[in-house]
Formats: sequence, structure tokens, C-alpha cells
Amino acid sequence: MRRAIIAHPFLFALYPILFLYAYNVDFAQLRDTVLPMAVAIASAVVLFLSLSIVLKDKEKAGLLTSLLVLLVFSYGHLADATEGFRLALGAFVIDSDAVLFPLCGILFALATYYLVRTRKNMRTATNILNVVAVALVALSLFTVLSYELRRSAYSGGRSAGEMEDNPEALAEVDTLPDIYYIILDAYAGPTALDEIWDYDNHEFTDFLTQNGFYVAADSRSNYVMTFLSLSSSLNMEYINYLSDLLGAESKNRQLPYEMIQDSEVVRFLKSRGYKFIHFQSGWGPTARNDHADWDVQCGRFNEFTMVLLQTTMLRPLTRDLVSSDRRQVVLCTFSTLPEVQHRIEAPRFVFAHILVPHPPFLFGPNGEPLDTEPQFVRGPEAWQRHYLGQLEFVNKQVQTMVETILSEAEIPPIIILQADHGSKSVNWHESRIMVYRERTGILNAYHLPHNAEDPLYDSITPVNTFRLVFNLYLNTSHDLLEDRTYYSTAKNPYKFNDITVRVTGH
Repeated sequence: MRRAIIAHPFLFALYPILFLYAYNVDFAQLRDTVLPMAVAIASAVVLFLSLSIVLKDKEKAGLLTSLLVLLVFSYGHLADATEGFRLALGAFVIDSDAVLFPLCGILFALATYYLVRTRKNMRTATNILNVVAVALVALSLFTVLSYELRRSAYSGGRSAGEMEDNPEALAEVDTLPDIYYIILDAYAGPTALDEIWDYDNHEFTDFLTQNGFYVAADSRSNYVMTFLSLSSSLNMEYINYLSDLLGAESKNRQLPYEMIQDSEVVRFLKSRGYKFIHFQSGWGPTARNDHADWDVQCGRFNEFTMVLLQTTMLRPLTRDLVSSDRRQVVLCTFSTLPEVQHRIEAPRFVFAHILVPHPPFLFGPNGEPLDTEPQFVRGPEAWQRHYLGQLEFVNKQVQTMVETILSEAEIPPIIILQADHGSKSVNWHESRIMVYRERTGILNAYHLPHNAEDPLYDSITPVNTFRLVFNLYLNTSHDLLEDRTYYSTAKNPYKFNDITVRVTGH
């Protein structure tokens, strides 16, 4: 009798990864799926071949392989569904992992026992699973391909922000300073920390001022989400035109992601002889950059891999590993930033998106390791304590980094310390105005050597950062844009609501 084709174990190994990518296609990048897919397929092949040898029946081996693959990749979802389960038996506490692991083992053992004992032909079951696996993979591929077709319709629509070549912009400059653009994710501004957090951050801002920084006391972000803020600041323009280009209802992030990775700022600086050094953050469009002359890797896992691991049976084993990797990325970035000036020729444009003090809360005020996801922080007092502790850690790291860069620089550098958006602790139902003010108030500090700080002003926003810097140091003549702030939500990121008057009062 002709044997059935056994494809389902390998398709089931691919499906969870394809599904996760398709579900997050607006945020993830296809290349992030390559290594997980290769590992999943290789593991399924090894398991299938091993079981085939032991059982001497490829169809039964295929069924057991598929069962184990499904158990491995569904474990994290089951753990999420039973999160918080605790059963106290005297001095012992049984959590969801203590229940789920044995249940999965028992289920696999029972299936193995049945397949070893039964004499039934598994051809029908194999054919059914083949059809199911093909259908699931096809649905995910359809989602991805539909997305790519939609994206191709607007991929050529990026028309704003092209920097003009003109005699002034091409004029020679005797000395080109290094430029450090350092994004401290969700670092609240001085006013927000004072008014909302009741926290005095003057020790840190005084340090910056004493070291030649101008701290824009009333600076606000132009947008309230990282991918919007960075695509705006790195292209020196407001990006409200994305509403028309992508559709106000769209959640598609591919174009702004591309604008971050291949920005007008970097294009212009590279045309002027700058080397582009990019620090990998582990998040979305700043996870890596193919346009960088040196793409500095500090961690082992990107965001997609971290999320994928949390859906698998490896979840309990990798929780500490993932948190450790997140901490390593932050620590490595802070310690490596001052070394850049000694390891690649000048002039240099250094971009680092550092994912703190934004949660998860990984550090205490003295750098002690924490592992506190925001959903497990109960109550505003605990949230404030964790956020401010992590902010204090960031302050110490920034001070050490700045002192080292400035003391070892041959030419006084430009250093921009800037948040992409503010913090988020106020409940929407408590005060909408306070939500706006907290979410948009940001740290925005400039070290501009040779007394070039005169054009700076307290309410400058990120959209004008490089317009001003290029005018001062690279002989461009950009007009400064009106400083505006727009609010939108993750559900409708391109429905921009101008809240400038509401957060500034004028």
C-alpha cells in the first residue's frame, strides 16, 4: 500500500513562527523569522527521524512529532491563560508551570503509548493533519502577502523631506564635530517629573548644564509613539501626511520604520563624509540598521525572538535569560558609546536608542537587576517607585558616559540627549490633560560646542533638532518649523490630534 506523504510535522513547526509574524506584520521584520524557522524545521526533522527509527513507522513518528511541536509552541499561550494560578499546599506553592509541564508530559506519554500499542493504519490521520497544516500555513502566508501587496502600493509615496543640494549645504566646513544622537526611551521632561511625579531631577540637569548642555525645560515630543517620533526627528519633518498616504485607519508601520532606518539625516551626513554608527536596541526599526558603517550589537535576541520564546515550552527556562539579555543591551550601549571615537574614523554620527527608563523595569537605582514587567506592577506608588528607580540608574549611566566622551574627545562633540516621548503613569480617566502633558513632556538636552547654544530655546521640539544643528555646523539654511504636538493611539496611530494648545497653554 502506498504510504501517505508526511508533511504536517514540518508545517506545524513553521506555522507558529509564521503566525506570530503575520499577526505582528505591521511591527516585525521578515528577516527576524529566518533563524527561528531554521531551528524549528531542523528540530522537527531530527525528532521525526529519531522517532521513525525507534517506532519503525514514519506515520506514527510524524503524529508524535506534530504533537510535541504543538505542545512546545502552545505552552506559552496556556501559561498566559493560567497566569496568576497559585495553589498552596502547606509550605509548598504550586504555580501554573508546575501543573502545565506534567500535563504536557502525561499527554505525550499517553499518545506514545497508544501509537505503540495500536495496529491501526495512521494514513487517514496523516492526510487530515497534512490538510490542516497546509491550510494554517496558507492563511498566514496569505496575510503576509496581502500586507506586502498593500505596502508596495505606497512604497514609493515617500516624497517629503528630501534635502536640497545647494551651495550653502555643500560648502566646506573646516572641522566636522562628531554627533551623538542618544534617545532615552520615555524619559520624562523636567516639568512632568516635577508636576506629575513630584520628583526633583535638578541634580541631573545641573550636571548637564555644568558640562555645557542646554536643557530645554519646556520641550515636548511631536508625537507620542516611538516609531512616529523617530521617523519625524530623523527626517526633520512632520509626518502627518502618512494619514493620507497609508490611510487614517491603517496600523501599518512599515513606511515609518523604513524612514527611521534610511533617514534624511543619515543620508545628508554620509554625503558630507560622516561615518554612521548605529547601536542595536533589540526593538523594531532600531534593532539593526543595514545602512550603518558599524552596526553595534550588544544583545543576542531581538524583540521578535523574545516574544516567540515566551510562547514556547522554553518560557520558564528563558525568562531570566531574556531579562539578562535586555539588561546587557542597555549596559553595553552605555559603556560602548564613549569607545566609538577611538574605533572608527571621524567624523562620526552615532545613533543609540536605549530602551530605558521605559518599562519593563530592569534596573534599580543602583543598577541592581530587576525583572518586573509593567502588567505586574500593582498600583501607582509601585509604578512610580520602579520608574524613578530606573530613571536614577539612567542618570548615573548618562553622567559617566558624558564625562568619558567629553574628556576623551579630540574635537568637542555635539551630544543630543532626547526622549522619544514622555512617561505614562496617569490614568486616562483621571485627567486627560495630565495624560497629554505627561506623555509629551520630554528630556531634550543639547551639548553644542563653541557657544552655539544661543539659537536654542526652552520649547524646542525634536522636529527642529537637526534643522538647527545642521544650520549651525554644516552651513545649511533650514527654516525652523512651528513646534507642534500631535496625539494618536496605538489603535489608530495615524489619526493625529493637534494638542499643542492643550499642553502648552498657547
